[in-house]
Amino acid sequence: MFVMRRKGWEIPESRVTPEQVYLNRRQILAGGLAMAGVAGAALAAEGDPAVELYPAARNTRYDGGRGVTPEAIGTTYNNFYEFGAQKDVNRAAQALRPRPWQLAIEGMVESPQVIDIDDLLRRVKLEERIYRHRSVEGWSMVVPWSGFPLAALLAIAKPLGSARYVRMEAFNDPDMASGQRNFSPWPYVESLTMEEAAHDLAFLVTGAYGKPVAKVFGAPLRLHLPWKYGFKSIKSIVRVTFTDERPVGFWQQIRPAEYGFWANVNPEVPHPRWSQATEEDIGTKERRPTVKFNGYGEYVADLYKGMEKTERLWV
Repeated sequence: MFVMRRKGWEIPESRVTPEQVYLNRRQILAGGLAMAGVAGAALAAEGDPAVELYPAARNTRYDGGRGVTPEAIGTTYNNFYEFGAQKDVNRAAQALRPRPWQLAIEGMVESPQVIDIDDLLRRVKLEERIYRHRSVEGWSMVVPWSGFPLAALLAIAKPLGSARYVRMEAFNDPDMASGQRNFSPWPYVESLTMEEAAHDLAFLVTGAYGKPVAKVFGAPLRLHLPWKYGFKSIKSIVRVTFTDERPVGFWQQIRPAEYGFWANVNPEVPHPRWSQATEEDIGTKERRPTVKFNGYGEYVADLYKGMEKTERLWV
């Protein structure tokens, strides 16, 4: 007898949003935000020529497991150190200029190239996925991200078999980004193993809440890795380099005793300065127990099998 086993991010058909409701969700969102008094121009990437690509078709295999964080909260309680160290960085982040924008693909690839962001969007299939997000600081949210699997970028890049890591680099423009004038070392850098980068859950984000991704979220291109602490999900990416040497990340450079390469969520391993046992949902203000791998462990734990004694897999 064949028994179908659903993955943790998959939901039954009975819970799928009716087509008519889905098609009207932009109007529903707009009405809800108006009631909340949120100015849409302050949330979305203004003047984004890709606006007609959204809302992207929702991939119903992926579900956050709890209610989506309201857009007005998710986009106004955030980290974007390029524009400041406070959570209310949304206003400062409006200085980000997401066009023109190019992505350089370099290193151990068949053919290095530079791709305009809008050309890239035409070469991939956009979809919406609802993912949980867990910050290393102990707060969490659930966001309907739009974008494409990181694996699709690997297919474009065609890395060599000798490449072991994917290094990602954000922009460096202190004239535009106020936080880069008094904080270092810029640019922001993060990386993954090739196996992590090729995983189904690794997602490059170009939109959120049914529109181009907000500047404060890291327009026009950011990474989201739902099983890792949030600082691994680099924002406003301009360069992807394939290499055989493990890169050192931004926070790893600043505080090597506190932040490592892997940064997988684990409630049993505290940060040196605070517990990771619980987290606060910024949408509901509810404090809930933290789940190992942020609840995605059944699908990603095999990536790290046998490494527990030789690698610092957590913060």
